Amino acid sequence: MMNVKIGMTIEEAAEYTGIGRNTMRKLVEWNKLPVLKVGRKNIIRTDALERFLSINQGKNLLNRDDVRRVE
Repeated sequence: MMNVKIGMTIEEAAEYTGIGRNTMRKLVEWNKLPVLKVGRKNIIRTDALERFLSINQGKNLLNRDDVRRVE
């Protein structure tokens, strides 16, 4: 059986996508990416992250108004 992660920390999500950690934190702060709070950690579901990347392809992730929110 494969060991597949269904959630990852902001740091892991940044490494997985190539998006910088600070940009990833901003996306969470702007409520563009849904997270599960576990103490001080934010966990991002892998499927939500992949949907986010798909719907925001070609967008400037540093411009809050350009980025579409993922539910």
